[in-house]
Amino acid sequence: MKIQHIFFDLDNTLWDHRRNAYLTIKDLFDKEEITLKYNIDFEEFHSAYHEINERLWEQIRDGEIDKDYLRKHRFYDTFIRFGVDDSQLSMYFEEHFLDKILNHNHLVEGAAYILDYLKNKNYTLHVISNGFQEVTERKCILSGIDHYFKSITSADSVGVRKPHPAIFEYSLGLAEAKKEESLLIGDDWIADIIGAQQFGIDVIFFDALNDNPQEENLKVIKHLLQIKEYL
Repeated sequence: MKIQHIFFDLDNTLWDHRRNAYLTIKDLFDKEEITLKYNIDFEEFHSAYHEINERLWEQIRDGEIDKDYLRKHRFYDTFIRFGVDDSQLSMYFEEHFLDKILNHNHLVEGAAYILDYLKNKNYTLHVISNGFQEVTERKCILSGIDHYFKSITSADSVGVRKPHPAIFEYSLGLAEAKKEESLLIGDDWIADIIGAQQFGIDVIFFDALNDNPQEENLKVIKHLLQIKEYL
């Protein structure tokens, strides 16, 4: 059966979360004069934050913690690493981060072009994200890509996150799509690729960080425009 439905992961596949988060944290960091007050270098702080945040998201994905734990800890643990134990400051960062990140809406290079290309080829497009419901839809709207999608699934609506099969099941139901006519494109090896494959959906792995997985017959792209080689 021919592929008709394409499911995109959102963060770092279409919406450039890494870049938008970097710019948001830099704004907060400068506004609060963190370098002046605590003698912390921004690049070092951001690097620590990125590492801590990625680990916490892996724990959320694996069901070890919930999103409240992540929200309490990602900035707190980062500040602690630099010897600053201030829960009020870290919660200030957390609350303003979620609010202000939507001021930056950079897309991954080639995202708008490839969405146009696929739409013009009559594929039906969808989003399936592990992000927070309230943020996922606003990211799509504010970056101007919401009109491309028939459905937008966020993990919060299902109560589980990729790679759990229930989120793929829910998303396919919402999309009115069959497994054999569906394909998922994402950048997270475990959540997107393993999750979709185990559920029985074809995949394209967006290997933006050059993990270079060794799997036979796997469709891999390093840039979104390479999707044209497969679709």
